[in-house]
Amino acid sequence: MAVAGILAFVVALLVSVMIHEAGHFLTARRYGMKATQFFVGFGPTLWSTQRGETEYGVKAIPAGGFVKIVGMTPLEEVPPGDEDRAFYKQPAGKRTVVLAAGSVMHFVIAVVLILISSFAVGRVVEGQPALASTSDCVAADSAATCGSAGAVPGAVPGPAKAAGIQPGDVVTAIGGKKVKDSEEFVRTVRRSAGTPLTLTVQRDGKQRQVTVTPAKVLRPSLEDEKVKEEVGAIGVSVQRRLATERVGPVDALKDSKESAGLIIKGIGTTLTEKLGTITKLYGDDRDPEGFIGVYGAGRISGEVLASQETAGVKLLTFLSIMAGLNVFVGVFNLLPLLPLDGGHIAVLLFEQGRDRIRRLFGYRGALQRVDLTKLMPLTYAVVVAFVGLTVWILGADIVNPVRLPQ
Repeated sequence: MAVAGILAFVVALLVSVMIHEAGHFLTARRYGMKATQFFVGFGPTLWSTQRGETEYGVKAIPAGGFVKIVGMTPLEEVPPGDEDRAFYKQPAGKRTVVLAAGSVMHFVIAVVLILISSFAVGRVVEGQPALASTSDCVAADSAATCGSAGAVPGAVPGPAKAAGIQPGDVVTAIGGKKVKDSEEFVRTVRRSAGTPLTLTVQRDGKQRQVTVTPAKVLRPSLEDEKVKEEVGAIGVSVQRRLATERVGPVDALKDSKESAGLIIKGIGTTLTEKLGTITKLYGDDRDPEGFIGVYGAGRISGEVLASQETAGVKLLTFLSIMAGLNVFVGVFNLLPLLPLDGGHIAVLLFEQGRDRIRRLFGYRGALQRVDLTKLMPLTYAVVVAFVGLTVWILGADIVNPVRLPQ
């Protein structure tokens, strides 16, 4: 299942890339620009087909995608007859829309995934408890421990183990009444000292009924741990389990808003407060909420789908991962650094702002464009930095991966 989860992540990521490029492609076409290629992946072409003036296809390396729009910069040679459809010849507003459309699509994807999570799946709640382990004996007082029955005065054989309860059993009902969560289970057992309880447990996909009588013991009160009271105990450790719960439209909208806020807050924290954790990725103190790469996110997705959680919890967690990733990619792509879309937008806005200021002082000539050749060294430096950071995080994700909490 871990492999299936990783594959699901890769497919979802490629779909996001396709939608990102579709944002550029559709807006460019909408404004009359000429897009000659729409490809998923890089490297050698595995498959392509010509539809009208655009070649659509798939390349060998599934590490992104691209749309080729004629005349992206004045440096590009434009085929005769396409001059008026060249990207750089279009009004600044239209070019800004085309450049930003990719990131906007990531935000749209995230919103859709969050809404699907809230409306179609629901919210995470505590589910019916599992019994993580059973004890050989139960001590009469919490101040004592026992390794086996009779090891301390008043110790009795563990009622749960004696009744045939096994680690991993999920308690679904007590006396025919459905058990909601671990707290309800614990309180029911505690108030039933000396009274036989019929537990319905799920084991290996089948329902079984087990009768167990809680022993009378002294334990700290749940309301005040300094006070001891006589309660029932069966000698088990309870494991909290997660489940999903469907909610109404109003609550679903509230949950969606809260989820979006948590994602935005998390990304803001990562890009500000967590920057220093980059140097600790290979240490034992790696921050589990710090930087993580595509490989690490894919591996976590695999762990999520391979976990013992319910299908609803798995789906909700996976959708949350993909929503957060899309928001992060959308924000990252808008950073004012070439060769990112945000860098091109920054150049465009600089040109327009400078032109307006010049015209305030009487300039009436043509728009003076930024000489992109002078920005190439900076662009190469940014690319090298991004590649280096990517490799650094990838290495950490391989040799010192972030693990899901158990």
